[in-house]
Amino acid sequence: MDFRTEFRPVTVQPQQIEARSFQIIDEEIGEHHFTEEQYPIVQRVIHASADFELGKSLLFHPEAVRAGIKAIRSGKTVVADVQMVQVGVNKTRIEKFGGTVKVYISDEDVIAEAKRLNTTRAIVAMRKAAKEAEGGIFAIGNAPTALLELIRLIKEGEARPGLVIGLPVGFVSAAEAKEELAKLDIPFITNVGRKGGSTVTVAALNALSLLAERG
Repeated sequence: MDFRTEFRPVTVQPQQIEARSFQIIDEEIGEHHFTEEQYPIVQRVIHASADFELGKSLLFHPEAVRAGIKAIRSGKTVVADVQMVQVGVNKTRIEKFGGTVKVYISDEDVIAEAKRLNTTRAIVAMRKAAKEAEGGIFAIGNAPTALLELIRLIKEGEARPGLVIGLPVGFVSAAEAKEELAKLDIPFITNVGRKGGSTVTVAALNALSLLAERG
């Protein structure tokens, strides 16, 4: 294909582009501490972000990958903090095992309750999700307040997630919220610092669903 540019891409075949991308990641990542089961998630996060620093900042609870695969294969609900995460998730793989991907932040009752309490919709959405998604995967990529509220609910015994993917991005409370998550003795995937976001949260979740599908 001629793009009428001086640069000519190596290939325009999607599978070849992905394979070459992963090869570059393997060549450039250097030394790392990730296990064989964790590395595919790291690889997908780097692939989605082109950010080796972010990928190498990931933290895993020892049971995180196994817990995530188990939740997906058991058909547990995936809770997304925002629609961007919900839209990006490969729903076909989640639904194959009987699961569904839900986001509560735009529910009318959530909006009304947040207004009544003068708090964020993200906080109220986590309270609602905790009642409806026991054993599920909570995927938080946007709102640090959602992650902080989920941590509170877990500590108080009101939320029992199978796995928390906590990768919110931001300058206010994002790094601190992830530090608090890493202190919990529950399965989690998070990272150190301000970086994160919906895109990398989706990448981590999609990597888990691929592992669940492959058996």
